[in-house]
Amino acid sequence: MFHYPSINSIAFSIGPVKVHWYGLMYLVGFVSAWLLGCYRAKKTNIMTTEQVTDLIFYGALGVILGGRIGYMLFYDLPDLIANPLTLFRVWDGGMSFHGGMIGVCIAFYFYSKQLKKSMWELTDFIAPMVPIGLAAGRAGNFINGELWGKVTTMPWGMIYPKAGALPRHPSEIYEFLLEGVALFFILWFFSKKSRPRFAVSAVFLLGYGCFRFFCEWFRQPDPQYGYWLWGWVTMGQILSFPMIIAGIIALYFIYIK
Repeated sequence: MFHYPSINSIAFSIGPVKVHWYGLMYLVGFVSAWLLGCYRAKKTNIMTTEQVTDLIFYGALGVILGGRIGYMLFYDLPDLIANPLTLFRVWDGGMSFHGGMIGVCIAFYFYSKQLKKSMWELTDFIAPMVPIGLAAGRAGNFINGELWGKVTTMPWGMIYPKAGALPRHPSEIYEFLLEGVALFFILWFFSKKSRPRFAVSAVFLLGYGCFRFFCEWFRQPDPQYGYWLWGWVTMGQILSFPMIIAGIIALYFIYIK
């Protein structure tokens, strides 16, 4: 059993401005994606480094706007209705991956029109870098001491000060390892060879959907909603299930039919 380490959510302050670890983790994710994107651009003829920079910029806008709006709509709608200004309190945590993905797709759609490329070329190119951002986001969740798991008797259970005296699954770490580290290696090595259009994106959809669906078994459901179906299905699983189905169908049509 472990005790959650006491971590100040504020990394440093510059006068009245407080810089939070949660925001820094997103910066780490975007910078890492940019560096890996530039590396891939030099190895392929798909994009230039200048286009990669623009792609990361549009992607960052989609992640931040879509992620925050999606979280408030999917997970905290009553609070948003009661106090709309909570939409801007991003430093307190609360970003939805599924909302961010929708935001990124919208941003990439418009950027693909500018480049006169297929949007799926952009998603195939960027997909292997996305898990780095996911890992950084889960690290931010852990630093914030949020999104802990269910009560457990496993020896690696962790006691979170905000969650009571019982040890819980460190579900942020599970998601860091699966949605971040494992998914990165799967996509990175899969994308090293030339693949049919949308194949890399389909593997991302399937991989993330499965990993997230699995991790939700150990994660404490959001208190404002709890379980949505049958006493065990969470909002995260509901949102991940279509990704799994879409990934399977896409791979079927790409490689089998």
